[in-house]
Amino acid sequence: MPKILSGLPLSGLFGVAKPSGPTSMSVLETLKPLVASTKLFVEASKLKQGPGKTKKAKHTKYAVKIGQGGTLDPLADGVLVVGVGKGTKKLGDFLDCVKEYRTTCLLGCETDSYDSEGAQVRVAPWRHVTREQVQKALDEFRGEIMQAPPIFSALKMDGKPLYEYARSGTPLPRPIEKRKVTVHSLELVDWKGSDHSFRWPEKKFTDEQKKAVEKALQGVEENVAVQDEPEASASPGEVPTAFILSMKVTGGTYVRSIVHDLGHALGSAAHVVTLTRTRQGRFVLEAEDETDRPCIPWEVFREAADDPGEIDSDGWTKWERAVMDHLEIVEGK
Repeated sequence: MPKILSGLPLSGLFGVAKPSGPTSMSVLETLKPLVASTKLFVEASKLKQGPGKTKKAKHTKYAVKIGQGGTLDPLADGVLVVGVGKGTKKLGDFLDCVKEYRTTCLLGCETDSYDSEGAQVRVAPWRHVTREQVQKALDEFRGEIMQAPPIFSALKMDGKPLYEYARSGTPLPRPIEKRKVTVHSLELVDWKGSDHSFRWPEKKFTDEQKKAVEKALQGVEENVAVQDEPEASASPGEVPTAFILSMKVTGGTYVRSIVHDLGHALGSAAHVVTLTRTRQGRFVLEAEDETDRPCIPWEVFREAADDPGEIDSDGWTKWERAVMDHLEIVEGK
């Protein structure tokens, strides 16, 4: 029997390889009834029936705490650190830790969300951008940089989310405060050119919506103009250029803002079409050394939520074995 089994129930941390699509909260909602049904984390006297045996109410209270150490948006996939029991007290360590990402950037269009889930705000020329230009432009985004959050973010100014100013056309009372972040590394790892399946979002801002954004920014930015500058020489149906960046950054860095600002630096526009968190602290998708902790594939939990599966000769299911193999145990009160 694994050494891990002494002194049940346990508290700890493990990584989940979140897929693109579900929210981080929905991932936790899937994990909660599983965690609450195993002697791995819950005293036998407090165990609930296993998943699929009872229908849980939306606000069911479970016998053990569970949380995550840094939300991934639905578009994003990759490392999601999960804490159980006393492990939840360690989740704050992962908010400011070093993180690594791979992101696919699509030129010629910027969106309100800075990614493909949003609506077109502006289109701009893109055919002039070369691989060499991108590599040169990346220099200004390495090291310590000052980064402004998107105007459509939920960050508040004078008690009101920034996106409310942008949507209502209410002028910002002052410039959006920039944050100091550190980009330890930033590299162009794949030039896809037009050989890809990505396209700009079909949803577009109306002229009224563009004017509202302009008005919100007036007074804090000079010469604000939210208007299309379509590619004059592009052929109908021509696919805009895409490329992939790899980066290592400090906590609080907006990957989407790097891509958005890079588009401007190239005399174009850009948004994110894929985003993968490949590392969060010591939790990784692919281990590089013995201190790295690989993540558990999401399919393990998704399948267990529908059917926990057979119990092995030691009394454990497949998903419980996966957690035991990946769990970082947290001791103490």
